Amino acid sequence: MKFQVLLYYWYGVLEDAEEIMHQQRQICQRLGLTGRVIVAREGINGTIEGTLEATEAYAKEMLADERFKTTHIKRSSGTGNSFPKLSVKLRQEIVSSHFGEVDFNPAEFTAPYIKAEELHEWIQNGKEFYIVDMRNSYEHLVGHFAGSILPELRNFRDLKDALPTLAHLKDKVVVTVCTGGVRCEKASGFLLKSGFKEVYQLYGGIVTYMEKYPNKDFLGKLYVFDNRVTMGFNTDGTDHVVVGQCEKCGQPSEHYVNDDGGQYRKHFICCEECAAKDVMLTAVA
Repeated sequence: MKFQVLLYYWYGVLEDAEEIMHQQRQICQRLGLTGRVIVAREGINGTIEGTLEATEAYAKEMLADERFKTTHIKRSSGTGNSFPKLSVKLRQEIVSSHFGEVDFNPAEFTAPYIKAEELHEWIQNGKEFYIVDMRNSYEHLVGHFAGSILPELRNFRDLKDALPTLAHLKDKVVVTVCTGGVRCEKASGFLLKSGFKEVYQLYGGIVTYMEKYPNKDFLGKLYVFDNRVTMGFNTDGTDHVVVGQCEKCGQPSEHYVNDDGGQYRKHFICCEECAAKDVMLTAVA
């Protein structure tokens, strides 16, 4: 049986957000889907898994709603156990940003898109621009665009504090990137509101770029927030580059572990050999 993971988001205004949340739960339960769906007044964000038939049925129902008909739904191969259960929640934001007075709905204000094809052309032609990765620091470890700027972010809420480290780019051409695009909707707009002159966001996120240009420009694998942990395209070929390094021995690795033994939970790359020697480490599914 083939399984598929759907990744999508939509920004707008949902006056009936609570009703949408209940509808989403009913649809997912009826189709036997697992994953996470977050609904807020500002929109909806989902990552779900199920059989190919079930996920396509979900996508059809989703796009049948006039409000969501233009939603870009990204598809990737699933495992059947990418998520342990179904979670559908109502929240204040679909991505927690904590921008305070600067906060906004990307449906009303955000940076223009740049598609994967155009970004690839910029890279190939040597255009002067700067890719800023808006993902968490532990996501950067296993994969990132060559030469990109990787701010120190424990989570997306740290972007406001990390802004001074990007100040030298205010007069440069900036392209923000993230997994599927949802964080860049706010991150790119936030940069514009903070005085950056020319900012673009990668349409469809890194996953869309990797699908079109596997193992080109984006090096390594893409971190994902489910039991797959990482994903890539054509990673068995000789053109796949392992950029991750074991934090303990420095050897190339794409194996993540958790360390719950200290004051703070640590999530990092550690090769299987080193992980086997430390009883405090647990492998990520």
